[in-house]
Amino acid sequence: MLRIQSILNEVVSRIVPHDTVLKEAEAFVDNINRAAKKGNIRAKAVLGGSFAKDTCIVGDFDVDVFVQFHSSYDDGKLSDMLYELIKEHKPVRIHGSRDYFQIKNKILFEIVPVREIHAPADARNVTDFSPFHVAWVKKAKLSDEIRLAKKFCKAQGVYGAESYRQGFSGHVLDIITIYYGGFLKLLRAAAKWRQKVVIDPKNRYKGRALQILNKSKIQGPLVVIDPTQPDRNAAAALNLENFEKFVMSARKFLKKPSKVFFEERSISVELLKKKGVVFVVGLTPVEGPKNVVGAKINKVKDFFVDRLRDFGVKCAVWEWQKGNVRMYFVVKNSTLTAEYAHQGPPVQKTQHVEAFKKQYKNTWVENGRIFAKTQRKFTGAKDALKSACTDVYVRERVKKCTVQT
Repeated sequence: MLRIQSILNEVVSRIVPHDTVLKEAEAFVDNINRAAKKGNIRAKAVLGGSFAKDTCIVGDFDVDVFVQFHSSYDDGKLSDMLYELIKEHKPVRIHGSRDYFQIKNKILFEIVPVREIHAPADARNVTDFSPFHVAWVKKAKLSDEIRLAKKFCKAQGVYGAESYRQGFSGHVLDIITIYYGGFLKLLRAAAKWRQKVVIDPKNRYKGRALQILNKSKIQGPLVVIDPTQPDRNAAAALNLENFEKFVMSARKFLKKPSKVFFEERSISVELLKKKGVVFVVGLTPVEGPKNVVGAKINKVKDFFVDRLRDFGVKCAVWEWQKGNVRMYFVVKNSTLTAEYAHQGPPVQKTQHVEAFKKQYKNTWVENGRIFAKTQRKFTGAKDALKSACTDVYVRERVKKCTVQT
């Protein structure tokens, strides 16, 4: 136990950020408040997210700023009013249930318009709940424990609820770390998790959340009842792969504790080579919000996997590298024969069989299905990838695509 605590103490000492980032964020907030006062707008900018909760870690350069507008303002005009306050910074507008803005300098600021409310029941948008969640987290006084949970998940590749990642959001890690009373207690509980774990911090559903909540909200492996918005599963974005990866990582750390579990690493080509033949594709992504760009990259990855299907895809992963993307594909076979047996429909589907015979000449029946001898378009995996890079589907989603190996 002493050894584990020593490891955690050392990790915390390395991940608590310096004051300079916080000072820059506070200066930006002051700038918005001065603009609001000058324009006679009843609004107040405040830090949100991990900076407000004191759970940010070194390397976190995304700062949430919430601008609270007086409840007398028309909800539909809040985004436009916010734009007027920050337009000198040349913000990028991001469309959503209520439009928000991004401004990127050394720090990426996300500026979100919210209504000034005094009770959760007055919220008109999910972002209106944010100040209540900040207060709930700060009351727990477990900042460093949450930092450990975030760093652990980042290092294990399961952090981020964006659609292209489907991992643990910072919001979910806040809730489950507080619920279990600390990082180590969270890992000990997670090591025993099975699918459909329910975490209800305020016991709103008295153990019956799975029976009461709408089925659409409990499809994932983990159900986390939001303490400030009880009809919401905060972990709805988490997929089974990342859930299981977190559980396995928790078990491994508890069995053999090490600082390595908190170290973020690039994908190792050498390790991938142990699984099969590796091909690397370099991508230059289009500009836009990271979530949207990431979703496009995921679609390109899936497109490549489909093109490589005959070669036996064993693994397909990608990572950001200084604004660009490197995609890695591990296949069982790098080359295939020119001729192959193409599988057709079952023989009982006579209409489909006749259509198959018209398309292919050399056919035969085997195990209740019709087959035909045909020629592959590509006998090499590298050639298949090169062709895929030039496809219109890919060119619509990335700026540049090249097969590097």
